[in-house]
Amino acid sequence: MLGQSSGSGESSPRDDAIRLLARREYSRHELAERLAAKGHEVEAITDCLDALAEQGLQSDARFAESFLRSRILRGQGPLKIRVELERRGLGREAIRHAFAASEQAGEGDWFALAGESLARRFTGPGDTPRERARRERFLTSRGFDFDQVRHALAHAWDDDPTNG
Repeated sequence: MLGQSSGSGESSPRDDAIRLLARREYSRHELAERLAAKGHEVEAITDCLDALAEQGLQSDARFAESFLRSRILRGQGPLKIRVELERRGLGREAIRHAFAASEQAGEGDWFALAGESLARRFTGPGDTPRERARRERFLTSRGFDFDQVRHALAHAWDDDPTNG
C-alpha cells in the first residue's frame, strides 16, 4: 500500500538504486546495468544516476577505493584489481586515482602482499621446478606482476617480511 511492492513497474529507478546502494557501493556502470535489467528507461536511469552522484549517494571514486581495499584484504594483486575495475565501468583516471589514494593511505605494498599471500597458501618455496612453477602460477592468477612474483618467491618465508 505504501508503494513498496516488488513489481518493477511500481518502483522508480531511484528507489531501486537506493535499495542497491544500501547494501554496498556500486559503480555508475553497475547501477545502470541493474536498473536497465529491472526494466527502467535509459533516460530515467541517466537522470537518476546524475542526481544520485550530485547528492553524493553514488560515487565512482568511493566505489573504486572501497573495491580496491576489499581486494587488497583478499590478497589480490594490482593487475587483477585493475581489470576488475575496468570491467565495472571505471575509466583509467578513476582507477589511477584509487590506486594513488590507496598508496597514500599506506595500503597496497604489492611486494609484501604477494609474499603474504604466498606464505599463507604454501609452507615453503617448493623443492622442485614443478612446485615453484605452481607457486608462480598462483601469484600470477592473483594479479601480481613478474617482479612482485619474483620478490615473493625469494622472501615470502623470511623471518622478517620487511627485509629484502
